[in-house]
Amino acid sequence: MNPLKVLVVDDSLIAQKKLIAILKGMGHEIVGTARTGSKAIEAYGEHKPDIVTMDITMPDMDGIEATRHILKDNPEALIVMVTSHGQEQMIMSALDAGAKGYVLKPVKEDSVEEMFTQVIENYS
Repeated sequence: MNPLKVLVVDDSLIAQKKLIAILKGMGHEIVGTARTGSKAIEAYGEHKPDIVTMDITMPDMDGIEATRHILKDNPEALIVMVTSHGQEQMIMSALDAGAKGYVLKPVKEDSVEEMFTQVIENYS
């Protein structure tokens, strides 16, 4: 897979750092980060990444609502949700909002790589 420009959205700095390390290890470029849904919307507009990793549970605006906002203005946006086990209903809501897939926390390189490959092959 060619290197992608990735926006990482998660309110947890520890989760962000782990995901960034995985993505950089896969050869991708991190073009921005955000810790809230509203900042994710701003960062998307600023960086126009190839793909976004979006946490669901965040302060001020959750990842589902942020996904809706991003896709309203950028229908081509590729957003992958990153969420904890046991949030099946939230995952379904995120997919209904337009997310292209999801990865469960704790994130693992093979899961991220598999989901990115699937999203790029199916949606770009």
